[in-house]
Amino acid sequence: MTIAAADWQALWLTLKLAGLTTLLLFMIGVPLSWQLSQWQSRWRHAIEVLITLPLVLPPTVLGFYLLLLFSPNFAPGQWLSQLFGGPLVFSFTGLVFASVIYSLPFMVQPLLAAFRTNGQRLTQAAAALGIPPWVALWKVLLPASRAAIVSACALTFAHTLGEFGVVLMIGGAIPGETQVVSIALYQHVETMEYGAAHRLALMLMGLTTVLLLVARWLGYVLAPRSSNTAPPRPMLGVLG
Repeated sequence: MTIAAADWQALWLTLKLAGLTTLLLFMIGVPLSWQLSQWQSRWRHAIEVLITLPLVLPPTVLGFYLLLLFSPNFAPGQWLSQLFGGPLVFSFTGLVFASVIYSLPFMVQPLLAAFRTNGQRLTQAAAALGIPPWVALWKVLLPASRAAIVSACALTFAHTLGEFGVVLMIGGAIPGETQVVSIALYQHVETMEYGAAHRLALMLMGLTTVLLLVARWLGYVLAPRSSNTAPPRPMLGVLG
């Protein structure tokens, strides 16, 4: 099965985009999910709805408004262009920004569910030992939520691999810059190059399947075997 050099380039660009998006969303999603799990304000529900919107909105709708936001014709786009030394539209940096926004719920929702299940219990136990909340988050709650972290990262990475509508609206199809696998596959179909499209589709399907299987296995391995709350002494050992 011969794959053209341009398709390999598109695959590498897709993996790079998915990796950066997952890393950035982990850094954003952990404190955001923890804060939402602790927050009791009524505004919490409005924020959760905003985070969930990319799950239900058509990708082209989100892509259209991001296109306006990133456009140098508007104030936010002008500021971002000055900050990054060029317009975000039709650039890899713009793809990363759009992917972070589009994939945010895939990172936040598994983490938020895990933090709500274990967070209050473990945070209270840590507070009783005089451990600050943020230290408890990184030293206690995250290790206890390893299965959810694996699931969130795998879902985010896999979702970014298959993005189409948002990346097409923001990045177009510039080879080596914004042409990811989903765009290259679409172009092959448009030009009736069904063999090349079939190879790319199989590659993407196989990669995503393997990723989800590994994530499922890791989630099983890392999941706690007992629902009992861990006693305070092991917590001190973790922090030691």
